Amino acid sequence: MRIHRTLALAAVLPLLTSPAFAQTGNGAPSGAHYNLNIIGMAAEDTEDCKSAEMTGSNRHTIFVDLEFTDATPKQPEPLTSLNKRNKIYLYEGPFKVLDGNACDGDEAEFQLPAQDCATLTLTEVADCTYDVFIRGLGSPQGEPSAVVTTCGIDDAGTPADKSDDTYQCSVESVTVTRSKGKSSFTNVTKELTTLCIDTLVDGSFDGQCDERITLFDDEFYQYFWDYDNRGLRLAQLRFYVNEQD
Repeated sequence: MRIHRTLALAAVLPLLTSPAFAQTGNGAPSGAHYNLNIIGMAAEDTEDCKSAEMTGSNRHTIFVDLEFTDATPKQPEPLTSLNKRNKIYLYEGPFKVLDGNACDGDEAEFQLPAQDCATLTLTEVADCTYDVFIRGLGSPQGEPSAVVTTCGIDDAGTPADKSDDTYQCSVESVTVTRSKGKSSFTNVTKELTTLCIDTLVDGSFDGQCDERITLFDDEFYQYFWDYDNRGLRLAQLRFYVNEQD
């Protein structure tokens, strides 16, 4: 039995929704889960988004700009270059939306347990504390999509000096598309709770994965999801806690 997994399980189970019946063909398992909806806000609605107070509640929603994309660097870049729009900063703890507003020019904040996986290699992630599923909803016109990438912020060994902080994103991303017809869930546990990062192990940054780490490994002091929205009105996420060993 992995102690870390046991503690995480005990923390999150009280916050999960009641067990659900299987939804035939929707791609997600049956059972208790935590729901998170990421909602794209159109340009004409962003003023409402910017002025809304979205902290201190039991909300299960995060709002992002409907049409916004920016750089998602696979190698370290100065933190000063990071645009916090459509960024969801991640904090360790029981599932909870801390700040649901990512379209006000600053980041949203989401709390979720640290991940612990029995199998964690460069190519495979399995038997984790919890699994994450995602699907796209809303109008399928134009096949809107979003790309979600897990990233981390490094303090360069000088935690008191933020001027040299850098951020770097996983070489893996999730693309969720709303196509015509029934929308099904996809398992994105690997992409949204671990990072496969390009390091200098090969002598240069070559865009290849050299090291895989989980949320909230000490490799970075801050983790976040970079959410590039290409017109997707709603991304629905479900978090399923697995039984302990």
